[in-house]
Amino acid sequence: MSYLEYNVKTVPTGWRKILYLNWPLILLLSAVACVGFMMLFSVAGGSLGPWASPQMKRFAMGMAGMFIVAMVPIWFWRNTAALAYGLSLLLLVAVEFFGAVGMGAQRWIDLGFMRLQPSELTKITLVMVLAAYYDLLDIKKVSRPLFVLIPVGLILLPTFLVLRQPDLGTALLLLIGGAVVMFVAGVHWLYFAAVGAMGGGLVTAVFFSRGTDWQLLKDYQYRRIDTFLDPATDPLGAGYHITQSKIALGSGGWAGRGFMQGTQSRLNFLPEKHTDFIFTTLAEEFGFVGAFSLLVLYALIILFCIVSAINNRDRFSSLLIFGIATTFFLFFALNMSMVMGLAPVVGVPLPLVSYGGSAMLVLLAAFGLVQSAHVHRPRGR
Repeated sequence: MSYLEYNVKTVPTGWRKILYLNWPLILLLSAVACVGFMMLFSVAGGSLGPWASPQMKRFAMGMAGMFIVAMVPIWFWRNTAALAYGLSLLLLVAVEFFGAVGMGAQRWIDLGFMRLQPSELTKITLVMVLAAYYDLLDIKKVSRPLFVLIPVGLILLPTFLVLRQPDLGTALLLLIGGAVVMFVAGVHWLYFAAVGAMGGGLVTAVFFSRGTDWQLLKDYQYRRIDTFLDPATDPLGAGYHITQSKIALGSGGWAGRGFMQGTQSRLNFLPEKHTDFIFTTLAEEFGFVGAFSLLVLYALIILFCIVSAINNRDRFSSLLIFGIATTFFLFFALNMSMVMGLAPVVGVPLPLVSYGGSAMLVLLAAFGLVQSAHVHRPRGR
C-alpha cells in the first residue's frame, strides 16, 4: 500500500471519493473544452455570443452532473442499465412521432429550455446494457450463437431507429461501439470476420450493380458516392462542404494564420463552422501544431480510460469504460476523417469542441460513469 493510498483511507468516505476521482482525466476534459470555447469565440468574430457563452454554461452543468454521477456507486448504474436502455429506446420512438425537424432530419425532442437528441443518450445506454449483459453472462457462454444473437439484437434495434431519422453517423457509432464491447467481452473473432466479409461483399455488390437491372441503390445515392470520392464533380453543390474544408485545412500550414485570422471561417466560406467543421477552423488558425495538439489531448483521454479499465477488477466497470472510451474515440476520429475528406460527411460533432447541448451533457455524464467505475473499483486493503 502506497503512502498516498494509506492516507486516503484515513479520510471520511465522502471526501475519500473526491480524492479517488481520476483528476488527470478531469483536467484533460477541461482542456479540450477550453479549446472549444476559444474556437467558438473566434468563429463568432471575437464575441462570447451566440455560441461560446452558452457552451460554457453547458459545460459547467455537465461537469456538475459528472461529479454527481461519479459519486453514485457503480452497482447502481449496473442495476439500472436495462432501464436506461429501455428509456432511450422509448425516446427514439417518440422522435418518430413528436420529433423536431432540423436540416432535413427529425432527431430532436423540443423540451422548451433545450432540444434533446435521444440518439446521443443511446450511445451510452447501449454500452451500459451490453456491459451489464456480459457481466451477468458466464464467460464460457459468451461465444455461443444464442448468446451472441441477444447483444446483436440490442445493437440493431436502436441502430434501425436512428437510421430512420436519418442519422448515418450516429448509427455507425452505435454499430461499431457495440461491436467493440462484444469483442472486449470475449466474443470469438470469427463472428467479426464473417460480418466483415459480408460487409465487403455487400459493398462490392453495390458498385457492380450500378447501371444494371438489379441496381441496389438509387441514382442519387450513387451520385453521393461519386461526390465523396471526387468532390470536384460537384464543387458548388454536394461537394461544396468538403472542398471548402480542405481549403481551410491546407491554408493553415504548419503554424496557422493566427487566432481569429482564418479567412475561410471569417468570410463564411466554411459551412457549419461552429459545429461539425470546427476542426478545420482550428487547423486554419493554428495549423498542424494546433490540430496535432488537440489530437494529443484526445489520445491522452483515451489512454487514461484504457489504463483505468485494465486496472479495474470489476467486469462491468471494465467493459463500461472500454465502451465509453471507444465511443469517444469514434466521435473525434469520424469527425476528423470527415472534414479531411477521408470519410463521407455524416454530421458527427467534434466532442467537447463543437457547439451543442445534448452531445456535451451526455458525454460528460458518460465520463461520470467512467469516474464512478474508477472511484468505486475494488481496492486492496
